[in-house]
Amino acid sequence: MIYSDNKYRIKFYKNVENNYVPVLEYLEKISIKEKAKILKYIDFLRENKGCLDEPYSKHIKGKIRELRVDFAKNKHRIFYFTFIKKNIILLHAFLKKTAKTPQSEIKKATVNYQNVLENKFLYEQKEKFTKYNKF
Repeated sequence: MIYSDNKYRIKFYKNVENNYVPVLEYLEKISIKEKAKILKYIDFLRENKGCLDEPYSKHIKGKIRELRVDFAKNKHRIFYFTFIKKNIILLHAFLKKTAKTPQSEIKKATVNYQNVLENKFLYEQKEKFTKYNKF
């Protein structure tokens, strides 16, 4: 019998120039309860192979989608896309304060998306341990 790991994996976008990981930085700045709920939603996204419909997720642009996590009055948004070899890449996170998603936030996610495509090899390999890599 051949064993194959068919699970999807969550990976965090990392800027190759300065090693900045925007989603992890965002998670470090919020409360423990909000972080727990966001991580639960991220796990739900992984379990569903990166395919969630509204109200959990919404298409933004091209292959980029947003994971929508509401906690009381806080509306957390995480941009992501599903990548080759069953990888879900978390690109950018922010606290939504307006009815429409700000173009400036979409632009940040788009730049990060392009950076991933230019550095595919970083996301195709097995990742090193992080405190969030149970995903």
